Amino acid sequence: MTYFYSIFRLYFLLALPFTLMLLPAQAQQLYRPEKDMGELFEHVQLQRVFPDSKTFPDCVPLADPEHIIQAFYRQRHLPGFNLKAFVQEHFELPAQPTTAFTTDSSNSVTEHIERLWPVLTRQPGAGVGSLIPLPHAYIVPGGRFREIYYWDSFFTMLGLQASDKTALIQSMVDNFTHLIHTVGHIPNGNRTYYLSRSQPPFYALMLRVLAQQKGREVLLKYAPALQKEYSFWMDGAATLSAANPTHRRVVRMPDGSILNRYWDDSPAPRPESYLEDVELAKTSGRNPEEIYRNIRAAAESGWDFSTRWFADGKNISTIQTTSIIPVDLNALLYHVELTLQEMAVLAGNHDEARKYEKLARARRDAVLKYNWSSKDSFFYDYNFVKGATTQIPTLASVYPLYFNMVKHRPAAAVAQKIEAEFIRPGGAVTTLNPSGQQWDAPNGWAPLQWMTIKALQNYGFNEQANTIANNWVILNNEVYQATGKLMEKYNVENLTLEAGGGEYPNQDGFGWTNGVLLRLLSENPALYKLTEKQGVRQQN
Repeated sequence: MTYFYSIFRLYFLLALPFTLMLLPAQAQQLYRPEKDMGELFEHVQLQRVFPDSKTFPDCVPLADPEHIIQAFYRQRHLPGFNLKAFVQEHFELPAQPTTAFTTDSSNSVTEHIERLWPVLTRQPGAGVGSLIPLPHAYIVPGGRFREIYYWDSFFTMLGLQASDKTALIQSMVDNFTHLIHTVGHIPNGNRTYYLSRSQPPFYALMLRVLAQQKGREVLLKYAPALQKEYSFWMDGAATLSAANPTHRRVVRMPDGSILNRYWDDSPAPRPESYLEDVELAKTSGRNPEEIYRNIRAAAESGWDFSTRWFADGKNISTIQTTSIIPVDLNALLYHVELTLQEMAVLAGNHDEARKYEKLARARRDAVLKYNWSSKDSFFYDYNFVKGATTQIPTLASVYPLYFNMVKHRPAAAVAQKIEAEFIRPGGAVTTLNPSGQQWDAPNGWAPLQWMTIKALQNYGFNEQANTIANNWVILNNEVYQATGKLMEKYNVENLTLEAGGGEYPNQDGFGWTNGVLLRLLSENPALYKLTEKQGVRQQN
């Protein structure tokens, strides 16, 4: 136990300068359970006091952490000492999902979602425990996810837009803007243990949703925040060279172009998955710091976990996220650059507009050079260490189509492969590899259904897009009719089975599923009528 504690303290001290470099004094004073509880944190997590490793980091200390630590040192060697009882005495456990809400079986799925919005809404308030305070109301995903999440929120906003809840969209955008200005970036979620990483950069897309509601001029207000987020992702780009081609999230490619990867500033076990990470590092035979960094980088991607990050395409012990140039991340940053260009045009700053236009064009060209496989006519991630594409087909391939980065011929090739290999009875499958990881087959996820449907529609492949939308909506509705729930993810291959994989049970609620489903129904009157009729059948 002492060995692991020493290793943890060493990793924390190594990571600390990178983290503090980003945080203002206010953020530095927030409760950080993995730091403030020291050896107690390690004991609780490694002894699995709670079945879910996220529980203890979400607990709220009932006294000053130093006093709790001193009590732990005094009591832990006494006869009959019980660690779980000690934690329950000195901490407030996170609230369980509300039991006040019950599904009304007479409600259609759209009525159910409308009833869920207030249940999933959290009001602003002071920071409690590891929770970072936010100034405005926001939507949480549900279940064990008791805080706001970055990329989830864009897809939730799609549903809020369909519900005409512009004020709540505004509040969530303003919360993320607040985080950019106070923390320096948008973290994975508003927990202190998420501060060392972000998630896929969907903030610019959120601004597009708000602009659709309030007018294009609203983009001007958020230009400083988007510029700051872009600077976070591009930190160190100006210092790269052939001799030093990487720094944090930026990578200099052999031709001198700059592309991005996922990263995390801390080479330590994730506090919310501490035991899992320590055990993986022990069994992997690799440098623990290398494992932790790559695990955390995959968590920043939102695809935690998928064989798209594994060197052997099978085992998480071979995870190599920081060696990979993800096609979806770079398509998102292409959109950020185009949004900054548009903001500069609105502001009348034409030099700035030309700068971002040039950056976007260079990124698009680099993605087409490195992520496009001429042999397979498909987009893959690119392993810059090996100098080759990963050859692992995933739905990340649709992102360049979503942002109109390619001409019709390559788009048609991607659409053809999606139709031939990814479309399933319940929607589009995430990858073609049934690995047991949750971001692989047979699972389908709401955000990827949306990105795929819209990517195909952009190039006129409406039949394929409609098939995915229809299959997904019907599956979501059938599960709702059978269980009264909307789930985090679904098994899109065998509709009689639940989705599996991951470090925790499948969660219900669920923010981004609600958002995408409601938005698809609002755009498709025929599907909307179908779900309404099924609701009536259930009632009868």
